[in-house]
Amino acid sequence: MKNLAEFVKERRKEVNLTQEEFADKSGVALTVLRKIEQGKTNLNMDKVNLVLSMFGHELAPVNSKELPK
Repeated sequence: MKNLAEFVKERRKEVNLTQEEFADKSGVALTVLRKIEQGKTNLNMDKVNLVLSMFGHELAPVNSKELPK
């Protein structure tokens, strides 16, 4: 399974957008997109979901008890 940073970076490159162009289109600051692609852990979930919505995805809290073992 890919981590968030890899997923966003790969998908952004697939659509041939620079970080600046993608940040603008997704409605987040360039610094937010850079933090996501660098794998920072102190991210605002709402901002992450703005980025992920460009690919038809979103993050949501998950109960670890519900995950397959």
